[in-house]
Amino acid sequence: MTLLATTSIAAVSLYAMLSTVYKSAQVFHARRTTISTTPAQDIETSPVPSVDVIVPCFNEDPIVLSECLASLAEQDYAGKLRIYVVDDGSKNRDAVVAQRAVYADDERFNFTILPKNVGKRKAQIAAITQSSGDLILNVDSDTTIAPDVVSKLAHKMRDPAVGAAMGQMKASNQADSWLTRLIDMEYWIACNEERAAQARFGAVMCCCGPCAMYRRSAMLSLLDQYETQLYRGKPSDFGEDRHLTILMLSAGFRTEYVPSAIAATVVPDTMGVYLRQQLRWARSTFRDTLLALPVLPGLDRYLTLDAIGQNVGLLLLALSVVTGIGQLALTATVPWWTILVIGSMTLVRCSVAAFRARELRFLSFALHTLVNIFLLIPLKAYALCTLSNSDWLSRGSVAVAPNVGQQGPAKMPGRATSEIAYSGE
Repeated sequence: MTLLATTSIAAVSLYAMLSTVYKSAQVFHARRTTISTTPAQDIETSPVPSVDVIVPCFNEDPIVLSECLASLAEQDYAGKLRIYVVDDGSKNRDAVVAQRAVYADDERFNFTILPKNVGKRKAQIAAITQSSGDLILNVDSDTTIAPDVVSKLAHKMRDPAVGAAMGQMKASNQADSWLTRLIDMEYWIACNEERAAQARFGAVMCCCGPCAMYRRSAMLSLLDQYETQLYRGKPSDFGEDRHLTILMLSAGFRTEYVPSAIAATVVPDTMGVYLRQQLRWARSTFRDTLLALPVLPGLDRYLTLDAIGQNVGLLLLALSVVTGIGQLALTATVPWWTILVIGSMTLVRCSVAAFRARELRFLSFALHTLVNIFLLIPLKAYALCTLSNSDWLSRGSVAVAPNVGQQGPAKMPGRATSEIAYSGE
């Protein structure tokens, strides 16, 4: 047996053992629940918190923006609700001007048009400094939320120990292509396995940007750190959601997941856009994993296993694949053990997801294994080697839209993104 074959077998065997322990623990802890941790009597006697919804937008498709704002206008919330739309120097700012005219008579809406592009964080902060609500809900401009999302997230935030809470992410344009269907399943697994398990211990490691609520008092205390994040002396301009979540955990707050608070966001429908998005997310994850390491000892041991499973597991899988390919190329022998182990684990993982979601479509998520091995692993290796690069990889485009004029917000199906808008993990 060659050194390459031995290394591949050893690496994939270690990966299988680690992944089995990690995924078993993850599924065990990932119990979906909408029950608040706040005692019922405290909820009944405490006042309903006011909520400020912040929507930063940059070159957003006018129809997608219209759908987003319409979903916010239709929120069924008993407390005071204010909506702050901030245009971050878009080249198609007429779209925002048109929406400002649509909601001119709705006192809940406030529109701010920045003279030049300053980045998502500063756009958010421009709205935060104008607002005064007890809670802040960040919503991406390509996201629509169900009518009860504000109520359900605010209910979870009635516990003063909770600093942030996120809802469940879905792909609004999942029917567009095989890739959008795959991403929709990827989101379900990320929310209802990874985040749900982390929430069991009050430590969701990334409250997803498309729909995440924060306690205003906590956010204000962290605002300087959030705005001035640096990596190797350079401003870090993406990964806002993960960074802010880690800051909340570092400050001693709990971060939660509310699976019944449904948000649908437009996802990439082409592989090029998807890979550019994944490259940004990978850089953000690697950077903020370092920030999260000091936090882990104060959390449940499962969170340490979670970090090891995601990072060491990825390394072992990459090593087994690379050595397996090397074995095939140099010795003309097929790495059957590596193929068998990865194939078996993929089948088990997809079957468990299909059972938990009660949807057979998750069996087709096996395709994601091929995407992961041949595209995402090389991309993450590149991300690790280029962590200092803070390019969004997407800011040159503008959405050219039909004339929205004075028409009211319409209910329309989600459409594919050209990756021109701000989007969070």
